[in-house]
Amino acid sequence: MFHKNIKLILAGLITVWSIYQFSQGNIMNGISILLLAGIFVLFYFKNEFILLAFLQLRKQNFEGTKKWLDYIKNPEAALTVKQQGYFNYLHGIMLSQTNITQAEKFLRKAVKLGLAMDHDLAMAKLQLAGIAMTKRRKREAINLMAEAKKLDKHGMLKEQMTMMKQQMKKI
Repeated sequence: MFHKNIKLILAGLITVWSIYQFSQGNIMNGISILLLAGIFVLFYFKNEFILLAFLQLRKQNFEGTKKWLDYIKNPEAALTVKQQGYFNYLHGIMLSQTNITQAEKFLRKAVKLGLAMDHDLAMAKLQLAGIAMTKRRKREAINLMAEAKKLDKHGMLKEQMTMMKQQMKKI
């Protein structure tokens, strides 16, 4: 909605307003306004459109995910580096259903920019391994699977990895 720097400026101005309310003796108003400033700080670190896109992706609604991601016009200027990673990650996951060449481009960029969660990075590398396997690059697929296995500390992707290993034996 707002540029990342505008969010911080708004948070600062709202914080000044809450300090004014505290100085006037309106403690509850000051606390409420300070919570409002916290929302802008939260949305600086977690982009609201990316959060809404993740909710749509969780429902397997790819059209809704694309709609929310399309609201971000200039991701390099409007998002922090990690948010750009998630922006590319979401695009890569959506395109992996239809256009694997484009999906590979987006997922590689997401891995390069970095993702905050290890399981997200593991999922991206597992997707890249699947794309490499589809393009008959077995050595690259094996390396990406090994990296994904290291990152998957809780074993959430164990089933997908075993299925992919079985498919890799057929190649």
